Amino acid sequence: MTTDETPIKAPEAPSDDLVTTRHTISTVDGDLSYTATTGRIVVDSEKIANNAFTAHNPQALMGITAYTLNDADPMTRPLTFVFNGGPGSSSVWLHMGLVGPRVVDPGTPEEPATPPFHLIDNEHTLLRETDLVVIDAMSTGYSRVVDGHDPAEWHGWSKDVELVSELIRLWVTRYGRWGSPLYLLGESYGTVRAVSVAQRLQDTFSMYLNGIVLVSSVLDFGTQDFDDLNWDSACIGFLPTYAAIAHYHGYNSDRSLEDVLAEAEEFADGPYRQALAAGRRLDPADRAQVVATLSQLTGLDITYIERADLRIEHMRFCTELLRNKGKVVGRIDGRYTGAIPKRTDEIAGSDPTGDDTGAAFVHGFQHYLRSELGVTTESTYTLGLPLYKNWNYHEFQGRPVNVTDKLERILRAQKGLHVRVEYAHYDLATPYFAARDTINHLKIDDHAFDRIEEVFFDTGHMPYLGCREQEADGIAAFIRRTARHDAPHRDGHDDSGSTD
Repeated sequence: MTTDETPIKAPEAPSDDLVTTRHTISTVDGDLSYTATTGRIVVDSEKIANNAFTAHNPQALMGITAYTLNDADPMTRPLTFVFNGGPGSSSVWLHMGLVGPRVVDPGTPEEPATPPFHLIDNEHTLLRETDLVVIDAMSTGYSRVVDGHDPAEWHGWSKDVELVSELIRLWVTRYGRWGSPLYLLGESYGTVRAVSVAQRLQDTFSMYLNGIVLVSSVLDFGTQDFDDLNWDSACIGFLPTYAAIAHYHGYNSDRSLEDVLAEAEEFADGPYRQALAAGRRLDPADRAQVVATLSQLTGLDITYIERADLRIEHMRFCTELLRNKGKVVGRIDGRYTGAIPKRTDEIAGSDPTGDDTGAAFVHGFQHYLRSELGVTTESTYTLGLPLYKNWNYHEFQGRPVNVTDKLERILRAQKGLHVRVEYAHYDLATPYFAARDTINHLKIDDHAFDRIEEVFFDTGHMPYLGCREQEADGIAAFIRRTARHDAPHRDGHDDSGSTD
């Protein structure tokens, strides 16, 4: 008796799945003709063994969208890699909110966009000054692992850095861009990724950068952790942002925002810091004055501040500020408001910023992919996942995540590296006062500090929601200067008109 045996075919190796289209757009600097490439690119995992690189099988299919100016010289044309953070966020926010040639119209905090959502030409696109590669981190957007691999392997600080760094090395090599001025642009956790990737590119591939743009920076998690170890410093770091948001919603409306912030920063660094440090040693009269000033700056009731023992947690601030109106303010952007389910709730169930903006970005991007970029896949584009809940930080065991040493390292090693740090006054996700304190405590010399510029926006965590043109123009000017090594501006003023 015999049987027919059909050979089992080995699974086909994954391959790049990219679509290329050509476009023209009118910008404030004239018409641009460019090529868009979107889809997924296969990335191998490599590691060093016995002083040599050992290539592994393909590990990941990484979602990207690239924009390249036609007929430009790659030896002089800058190239910028762009990503959001989370962890667990796709990069649709920066892509369709700031950098791309086409962006969504999200409306305003007072009048958010509603369906049907619209795309608009971005006359201030960064494509004016730099080619772009927008990267979606693992498990976001269309980025997925190759069959047989566990996505959780890449859900952590070091493996994420490894994957993004390898994608950048691969892209620069494949497309002959080692001679180009190179930049990284990251937002939120993307600032942690940007600094960490920059060090890996330096130490592993000897790839040096011209610049890094840190949008809504958070390089030291200890500055904003409301735990027993860091509670007081977090309260201090968030206070000026509380004051800014309270001002936006009508408190201290007889004063300018500039005046309110100046008082809040001085109070936070002086009497408030001293009061929290004193604890039970604080004189009752001094305590009463601190409570009164906190109430006046933040708009919160004196009895609540007393009940909180002078220490205001940011999520509770969101629900407490407008509680009497039945509203909650956004953590991502304190200008946005939404209805609180019950006026007794301590913390709202959702952030009105996402409720009012997320759909516009997803609808707009999905339409854009199919109607203009030629994408045909019916796979789910993952806007975001709560990967931050289980993100692997084992390298930081027993201490807060802090990558300031990596920024110090690359600034010392790379004499041509410039850094642009963007802060926003209504941002409760990465409060500007705490973030700026981190920058001001970097252990670097004056020459390195001269290569850091700081810019402020009267917006929230995503400055392009309200200041897209100014932000884009400022980044474009930063790239223009640093690609040819002109002097940076540390005073908070740049060509965009954004001010300190």
